[in-house]
Amino acid sequence: MSNLSYINEEAGAWNTYLAQIDRVAPYLQHLADYIDTLKRPKRALIVDVPIVMDDGTIRHFEGYRVQHNLSRGPGKGGIRYHPDVDLNEVTALAAWMTIKTAVVNLPFGGAKGGIRVDPRSLSTRELERLTRRYTSEIGHIIGPQKDIPAPDVGTNQNVMGWIMDTYSSNKGYTVTGVVTGKPVHLGGSLGRVKATGRGVYITGREAAKKNNLAIDGAKVAVQGFGNVGSEAANLFAQANAKVVCIQDHTGTILNNNGIDLDALRIYMEEHPGVLGFPGATPITNDEFWDAEMDILIPAALEGQITVERAEKLKAKLVLEGANGPTYPEADDVLLQRGITVVPDVICNAGGVTVSYFEWVQDISSYFWTEEEINQRLDKLLIQAIHDVWNTAEAKKCTLRTAAYILACERILIARKGRGIFPG
Repeated sequence: MSNLSYINEEAGAWNTYLAQIDRVAPYLQHLADYIDTLKRPKRALIVDVPIVMDDGTIRHFEGYRVQHNLSRGPGKGGIRYHPDVDLNEVTALAAWMTIKTAVVNLPFGGAKGGIRVDPRSLSTRELERLTRRYTSEIGHIIGPQKDIPAPDVGTNQNVMGWIMDTYSSNKGYTVTGVVTGKPVHLGGSLGRVKATGRGVYITGREAAKKNNLAIDGAKVAVQGFGNVGSEAANLFAQANAKVVCIQDHTGTILNNNGIDLDALRIYMEEHPGVLGFPGATPITNDEFWDAEMDILIPAALEGQITVERAEKLKAKLVLEGANGPTYPEADDVLLQRGITVVPDVICNAGGVTVSYFEWVQDISSYFWTEEEINQRLDKLLIQAIHDVWNTAEAKKCTLRTAAYILACERILIARKGRGIFPG
């Protein structure tokens, strides 16, 4: 149950997060005294975002920025443009960012933002006006040493460029480090676009080794085929896995012999999604969960793996490319069935890791090659997944609980060390 007055008791994402925190509490020993720190955000901002539409009318949109925890450093987290964005969701996503940055041991806290809007319904000019007004509304709580936004669902590098320019204009000088995920020519980092998907592959590959699951010939199913799902699929295919089933917003396709991803990419240049691709058979979205697979990559939105779906899932390994795709009760079912879950807070941490690299490069005004970035990313994530795996074995718990143990220890040690002002 939620303990925040503005959180709806039906808020699935936030309650999922709280359930995960409650599960880790028994492992925290004396640090458990500080656990309420993790159950409430430090700051939650709701803003009105009025803009003039192309037809001259004025429309109002609701925007949010939540800073969940800043004990280990400035906030870090994306900005989401989606019709379903609300304060409940943004608060949960900010909390997961707190955990994620701590698991990978980055010097950040967790934050998240968003606007309740369908960006596809706006023209480019309207989208720019919306972004610039939103940036001005939240500008007093973001900054390179306060809170650094990044792209998320419905936003991209162009949106980040508008945010950087608006913030810089209000400051009177260029501040490249206020956001990450920018275009490279505006201080963005090489390797950023593909980083989250690469992280899914790297952590999945290491988990597969631990489970004695061969990638060569493994059947992979991917839900969500944006930057994350498509890049993870490509890397698994390059390692000779077969991507057999893909689902996106247009529908689901299946080819048990493996989908030709190069041909699919060409097809999608002229079509809105995967549905209709001639190299695969269309199936219903519900049938996606019945497909023959060894590895499942949920890379869409939260709340996708329910108890019912977990009970029939044929995968041996689940790689959470999305944030919060598995309900806690479904986690229990997967555990009972011997299905290993690499949790979102480490599995999809490649993006925030390269965001950290971008932030460092912006501060120093010294930029690395893509090869250097990928080497640093791989090294950091391999170390992180091994730390989580070793903790899981030592504590005899799931990888998710182990990840939360490591993260919560790091966060609460910082909270305890900083003390409470005034004392």
